[in-house]
Amino acid sequence: MENEGAVPLFEAILTPYRSISRRGVAVVFVLLAIAVLFLNILMVHLGALPVIGFSGAGFILLATFYAMNLRAARAGETIVLTPERLTVTRTDSRGRRSETVLSPYWLSVTLEERPGSVPVLAIVGKRERCVVGSHLGEAERRDLARALEAAFRRLRSPSFDNPQTRTL
Repeated sequence: MENEGAVPLFEAILTPYRSISRRGVAVVFVLLAIAVLFLNILMVHLGALPVIGFSGAGFILLATFYAMNLRAARAGETIVLTPERLTVTRTDSRGRRSETVLSPYWLSVTLEERPGSVPVLAIVGKRERCVVGSHLGEAERRDLARALEAAFRRLRSPSFDNPQTRTL
């Protein structure tokens, strides 16, 4: 587990972007259920009974896809850099966690460009390689790469403020 006394030099919590909240999904589904119910009542009056089954199946399929999307939104990564270690903690959509701990002194950040796709952001050491931000877009990966590089620079070249060496 993370060293309790160590002060983080850098911390990033990465979560997948979702354009609608759980409450928004609930509102959409209540409105959709009302529309499907109205459509089914209309189809019963018109005698088009097969439409009822297809609209119900479509509603169930849509609900299943939204549930899968909301479940995938629970995934995420946490990156914590302390003077002693870099810890990458991943949580999958089922809540399972995995943790990768690396020594920060030999690490570097690489953006592996691939034609026609989003670059891969990796933290590379002497013998290890840890891909991070796999659910981020290109701009977010580039921002994270710059922030990690700056954090590694601050770690490797600390500035000391010694009052005795200040010039007047």
